[in-house]
Amino acid sequence: MDAIIIVLIILVVLVVIALVQTIQVIQQASAAIVERFGRYTRTLNAGLNIVVPFIDRIRNRIDLREQVVPFPPQPVITQDNLVVNIDTVIYYQVTDARAATYEVSNYIQAIEQLTVTTLRNIIGGMDLERTLTSREEINAALRGVLDEATGKWGIRVNRVELKAIEPPTSIQDSMEKQMRADRDKRAAILQAEGVRQSEILQAEGAKQSEILRAEGDARAAALRSEGEAQAIRTVFEAIHAGDADQKLLSYQYVQMLPKIAEGDSNKLWIVPSEIGDALKGLGGNLNRLTGAGDNDNGGGGNGGGQPALDKPPAPRERPRIE
Repeated sequence: MDAIIIVLIILVVLVVIALVQTIQVIQQASAAIVERFGRYTRTLNAGLNIVVPFIDRIRNRIDLREQVVPFPPQPVITQDNLVVNIDTVIYYQVTDARAATYEVSNYIQAIEQLTVTTLRNIIGGMDLERTLTSREEINAALRGVLDEATGKWGIRVNRVELKAIEPPTSIQDSMEKQMRADRDKRAAILQAEGVRQSEILQAEGAKQSEILRAEGDARAAALRSEGEAQAIRTVFEAIHAGDADQKLLSYQYVQMLPKIAEGDSNKLWIVPSEIGDALKGLGGNLNRLTGAGDNDNGGGGNGGGQPALDKPPAPRERPRIE
């Protein structure tokens, strides 16, 4: 009786194990490789799958989602013989689980080594400056080579990114000094441009000020000339309105001569031609006044009280123009 129970227990255990091995549940975005007696039979996709227990064996399960693998920094020599450390990040996806299992033993290690060798080939044809400024070019070239090489492994490389490019410490110091010098140069140029612009604005302001001052002086001179002209017209009209005779004009002209002669620098006189006529009129008036005074004093010199005959005035000498 005990033996029968033991046998039944063993059979139940075997049935449970068989059911467990027969029913295989594969997760979404995953695949499983099935081998029968060590030979590839089929690939199990996501969902519920049935296999033959104790005959079929699941070798490995492969994740079909996109994977991100960062690789450690790798020393790479540039064309100008400088060693730089480059960190890379690979984005890949398994498209064929069978090829990824049987075509390469470890596809992650294979991708890493292929990335390092390809990166050294690409960077070896560039100098340091181009390496630092051509990340997109390096990424595209690296992705093209990796995608072509990993295609037969059932791997598709979606993206390749250079995480960091670190030149030697001495080169970094030199680059920092160069950037500092460039910043100082740009600052000096901007300062010089500012000073130049300021001087230009000041010159423009001075120019406008001089123009406005000149316009003001010209307007003031014009107004002054108009005032003087108006004064001359007023005097001329007053003279004609008063009907001044030649005697008054001659007397006023003689009074103005001392004012004309004022000043040490007035060595040259401009005497108009009408001054002779004015002096003649003034001399005649003076003679007539003198003759009238002699007649009033008695007239004894002519013998018998006869009026003395007026002598014609002697001609006056014209003033010379020096």
